[in-house]
Amino acid sequence: MKPAYSHILCIAITAVGLALITFLYWSRPRTFAEVGTKAQVAAGIYEIDKAAFASGLDAFHREDYEGARIAFNRADPERHDASTQYYIAYSYYRQGWGRLSNDDKLFAPGLEAVNRVIALDPNFRSNDPDLKMQAPSELKTELEEGLKITPSDFNPLKLTRERK
Repeated sequence: MKPAYSHILCIAITAVGLALITFLYWSRPRTFAEVGTKAQVAAGIYEIDKAAFASGLDAFHREDYEGARIAFNRADPERHDASTQYYIAYSYYRQGWGRLSNDDKLFAPGLEAVNRVIALDPNFRSNDPDLKMQAPSELKTELEEGLKITPSDFNPLKLTRERK
């Protein structure tokens, strides 16, 4: 083998190794299994776990919102699917909603989740007929209003409002 070829081969191997180290440093996987998932996200071929998503959807429709979030987080560990993140945000909304007051501890992470949806897909719309708010902007407005304390919070007619 000519010395020029061996030099080129060494440079190529070094470049590939450096790219791998950079990827691992950038993605910071905690386990070896996460390396594959993070590589899928980087390559644009990431898919959610459909069985866990279906389980989360079933729990959501049974109004078991904590169980639904656990299943949705299992389905989308990288938080890279807009639909899954929308259901997570909606579950925080539904669990934290109250006739007299809203639970800020649940509305705050719901707002974070809906912001992830908007960042992932600004044109996202849910096609679930059971959800009264189909767009993330509507859900975001409800969550933001729920976190504010306004004079309307003390209105006794608020008892007649419906959860969306």
